[in-house]
Amino acid sequence: MLNIFSVEQARQTILKRQPPDEFHVSQNVLDGIAKLFEEALTPEQAVTRILTDVRKRGDSALREWSKRLDNLDAQSFRVPKEKLANALKSITDEERASLEISAERVRRFHQRQPLNSWMMQEGDGTLGQFIRPIKRVGLYVPGGTAPLPSTVMMSAVPAQVAGVQEIVVAVPPSRATGEVANITLAACALLGIEEVYALGGAQAIAALAYGTESIRAVDKIFGPGNLFVTLAKRQVFGVVGIDGLAGPTETMVIADDSASPAWVAADLLAQAEHDVLASAILLTPSRKLAEAVGAEVARRVENLPRAEILAQSLKNQSGAVITRDIYEAAELANLFAPEHLCLSVADPWGLSDKIYAAGGIFMGEHSFEALGDYNAGPSHVMPTNGTARFASPLNVWDFVHIVSLVALEKNSAAQLSKHAAVLARAEGLEAHAQAADERAAK
Repeated sequence: MLNIFSVEQARQTILKRQPPDEFHVSQNVLDGIAKLFEEALTPEQAVTRILTDVRKRGDSALREWSKRLDNLDAQSFRVPKEKLANALKSITDEERASLEISAERVRRFHQRQPLNSWMMQEGDGTLGQFIRPIKRVGLYVPGGTAPLPSTVMMSAVPAQVAGVQEIVVAVPPSRATGEVANITLAACALLGIEEVYALGGAQAIAALAYGTESIRAVDKIFGPGNLFVTLAKRQVFGVVGIDGLAGPTETMVIADDSASPAWVAADLLAQAEHDVLASAILLTPSRKLAEAVGAEVARRVENLPRAEILAQSLKNQSGAVITRDIYEAAELANLFAPEHLCLSVADPWGLSDKIYAAGGIFMGEHSFEALGDYNAGPSHVMPTNGTARFASPLNVWDFVHIVSLVALEKNSAAQLSKHAAVLARAEGLEAHAQAADERAAK
């Protein structure tokens, strides 16, 4: 059930990164697109069609695509306030308490992140930066295969800490019921989010980016989604801001002989059950541990409700890699730059000094990744597909922008203008130079 690789084999298979344009698309997906559009299209082309249609026809296009793609026949996509309030009342006391704990811990964590405007005196003038929250943001919350109230918490709370005033949530309804899961609506209600739309896929991204008759456009879009959501976000970038391009979720565990095979197996399965493209990789110098983990994985899979998804993700994107030692494991982890990196080793703090590319580091077996999904504190929205080499987990800085302040007085402006004019003429920009000359002469 859990394939075991040498380092060289792993480099050519499960550790080999693919650009987003080269992700494998199943024939079933391509056949579905051809049936829907009555011609063979790539996913990118299909998304372009949807985005263009929503941009041109607004709500009419939204209704049509939601009917065709999600079997949702709706005149209005907005979830009524009463429904949000009733959803919060309908969940159990235990569920509400767990949501409240998650919100409180995520809020407390992100309140520690400094957001400070500043100014400094420069001669007789002032320079500085104003930190301003983005006015209106759209949060896409996946819901196709499982309700994810945790993503509401992990996206909306940092936005609130940053001071965002208008938070819009788009979440796809269940194809079976045509409804958004109560627990997801309850999470929105608990946080005081009132603008929620039962809308998913590329059409939801189009509505958030371009706006329609019933949905005002946002300034920036956040949130993970399937291939079509990711492609849509990429295509609307520039019209709006985006947080990043999320690929399939991934976890990597570095473990030594001190690790519990049962706990390592549990942590791998927790990520592998998300999606058939999810990646769960164990790096260890101990073949004995790898074999024990593999046996534990095989034993557990049969009794898990998402066994079919697990079987595919474990077969295609996952496995155990036998390294020379844990330091080689750290080198491989840095090259792979995983979304989640779990250090199930005797000395996680010592090994952490060797790690420089990961969305989040989970130190020791009690700091397991599933806690990070729900209530550890940091947002669980983290960079995937190797982008942890340069990108960061979702945080309050994603929800603000910087406005530079230039407030120079007469003397400072006159002194600087002479040099500005020289550089302007060196660039062949005479109008710039003359604008500077005017001030230099005063």
